[in-house]
Amino acid sequence: MSGLLVRAATLLDGRRVDVRVRGDRVVEVGPHLDRDGEEVLDGRGGTLLPGLVDHHLHLHALAAAELSVRCGPPAVTTAAELRRALTAAPTGGDGWVRGTGYAESVAGDLDAAALDRLHAARPVRVQHRSGALWTVNSAGTALLDLAGAPHPGVERDADGRPTGRLWRADDWLRSRLGGSGLPDLAGIGRRLTRLGITAVTDATPDLTPAAVRALAAARAAGDLPQAVHLLGAPLGTVLPAELTAGPLKIVLADSGLPDLEALVERIRGAHAAGRPVAVHVVTREALALLLAALDLAGGLVGDRIEHGALVPAGIVADLARRGLRVVTQPGFLADRGDDYLRDVPAADHEDLYRAASLVVGGVPLALSSDAPYGPLDPWRVVAAAVDRRTRSGAVVAPAERLDADTALAAYLAPTGDPGGLPREVVPGAAADLVLLDGAPRDVLADPAAGRVRAVTVGGRLAHAR
Repeated sequence: MSGLLVRAATLLDGRRVDVRVRGDRVVEVGPHLDRDGEEVLDGRGGTLLPGLVDHHLHLHALAAAELSVRCGPPAVTTAAELRRALTAAPTGGDGWVRGTGYAESVAGDLDAAALDRLHAARPVRVQHRSGALWTVNSAGTALLDLAGAPHPGVERDADGRPTGRLWRADDWLRSRLGGSGLPDLAGIGRRLTRLGITAVTDATPDLTPAAVRALAAARAAGDLPQAVHLLGAPLGTVLPAELTAGPLKIVLADSGLPDLEALVERIRGAHAAGRPVAVHVVTREALALLLAALDLAGGLVGDRIEHGALVPAGIVADLARRGLRVVTQPGFLADRGDDYLRDVPAADHEDLYRAASLVVGGVPLALSSDAPYGPLDPWRVVAAAVDRRTRSGAVVAPAERLDADTALAAYLAPTGDPGGLPREVVPGAAADLVLLDGAPRDVLADPAAGRVRAVTVGGRLAHAR
């Protein structure tokens, strides 16, 4: 009889058990189970968890970033280093040099002229680390014919000339570059699996039919073994069986907040279609706008805030009262915390990426990466939620630290219930499992990707070392 028997594993509650898997389900959990013809995986006392869920990332952007030159910290920290990186970068199949992760601390605000001074010989496009902005040099400006481009994200100077800066224009840019522009996802599937991630929520807004088809094809082919939940599937989209739809993603862009009435109508439209909303909120102004819109549109169970980068203390109780949940990314503190401490007013530091006060205040909290814009490694994100340390060792809002159990649990809730009860290894549960080196106390004291020893997805052994 086929199946898998995990021997001598330790659950988070400290019990030493064997776990029997049949098909895609856990069917038995208990001590000293008899083998019944299954493949045996020796747990050696290591910790056995349900597979982790990254509740907010961007799959195609993550795959594209793997093929791009890094243009920001820690790989690149000065203009001279950026110039060398762009010069050494290979030309992509589309004839461009593609860079990601740019931060103003490297060479200031980029436009076409500034990028020309760094690399003018080939068309270059560089994405800001926020993911909201692309900058192209003069060669790229000419190739894209930005002078005649009708897209509203094409920034222009006082004389109407394009600056080389493109705001939230990913789909338009992809169409101008030719081809599908969608990278292969097999490498990302393997990388996620090695990290112990068995399900993801793709938070890319306004997904095109081509993007949806590509995600479904990657799932069907097994290139992307993770379950995939979509926030960006437009209303009315009939999804293939390989994908599920979540709340509707709405972006309240820092570069230009929408009109209140328009936001209210969009929220009402989503709710009327039976979908909650997942709203990108980074600034205080965006948060205030969202709450005002929900006052008019009403709420729906499952409405969520993405990021919540700045949440005033006085708002926490209001979020709980409304039943809003928050999907946040403490990994940004480890990755960019020093920049926040330098650039964000000191009076706002306690409001940055709140966590503990949300949990105590009754706001459901899920953790995620926002990869490729934040660090993908969930164990690094868990550690960041616990210590909230920047690269330099400074601590951001220490009162917002989570204990390790709570931080890990925020990666264990189902995709459809971020911030809900963590999944457990029990009979009837999906056989998406992660076996880690070390007992639970060791894992919680030192969460690290290097501890991942084996991963099953749908009952099949997808990674082992």
